Amino acid sequence: MQGYQLSFFTQQGHSHDGLPLAEWILQQARRMGVRGATLFAASEGYGRHRRLHSAHFFELADQPEEVTLALSADEAERLLAALAAAGIKVFYVKTPVEFGVLGEEES
Repeated sequence: MQGYQLSFFTQQGHSHDGLPLAEWILQQARRMGVRGATLFAASEGYGRHRRLHSAHFFELADQPEEVTLALSADEAERLLAALAAAGIKVFYVKTPVEFGVLGEEES
């Protein structure tokens, strides 16, 4: 299937509607029927201001996080529109990809 890989980059301390932003994005994608998403927690990273973000033993609020999804063009546009409508400010990367499933479904 042809579509897009969408990756959103945020920090654990960023939130929307009382949820960590990465979790909010996961829940929004699930409600929209997107087939799958993965949340990655990183040890370090930096953004446009070149400030280093990292996970600390006592404080994880600054820990970088990435939400990655493979979805159709329609799903990608609907998800981006939903985030824009919610007023969410988040950096993302949208890359054209081919995706699919190998093997048989488990019963």
